[in-house]
Amino acid sequence: MVIDIWSDVVCPFCYLGSAQLSQALSSFAHAEHVEVRTHAFELDPTTVHEPELSLDAMLAAKYQMSVEQAQSMHRDLENKAAELGMHWSLGIAKVANTFDAHRLIALAHSQGVESTMVERLFQAYFSEGRLISDRNVLNELAHEVGITDVDQLWESDLFVEQVRTDEATAKSYGVNGVPAMVFDGKYLVVGAQGVDGYARALEQTWAERTV
Repeated sequence: MVIDIWSDVVCPFCYLGSAQLSQALSSFAHAEHVEVRTHAFELDPTTVHEPELSLDAMLAAKYQMSVEQAQSMHRDLENKAAELGMHWSLGIAKVANTFDAHRLIALAHSQGVESTMVERLFQAYFSEGRLISDRNVLNELAHEVGITDVDQLWESDLFVEQVRTDEATAKSYGVNGVPAMVFDGKYLVVGAQGVDGYARALEQTWAERTV
């Protein structure tokens, strides 16, 4: 079974969904036969880092709400993350463009450590307040994961086309929000569906494969 996931590493629902799917897979009897493939999706390709702009302020401006409302939403997300065993610190998260992070994930895939790199980027953004649009930061995170040839990535157009192709494919599916997961090329599941929701999707997809 193949699960194709369109995701962005600054998307809180993507991180929640990733953790929920991981827990669902941990109790899925056929987990060893499941391949998870990550695809690039930028929530906002126009994002640029502004040192004085907090995530709370960015969210408030984008959705025309008060900063206090944005902070409340972030506390709710932090509580949901805590239920999954994660500690988020959205108050220190740095608004960032994610295009280079997606290129790094593609490089990680070519070296067999895609899932580890995705998780490390999630942690860096949601828990550590790292600026994941900064190539020096990306270099450090890649080194931690054991990825090689990162300098060549920034000196070339490597994986630029792959990121654009991923995004075009998402558009062809009608995906305009993430996480978006396609189970075995048949079923599109959008949003963080919870551990039980993903468990049902796994069971249903597997049952249809074996009919």
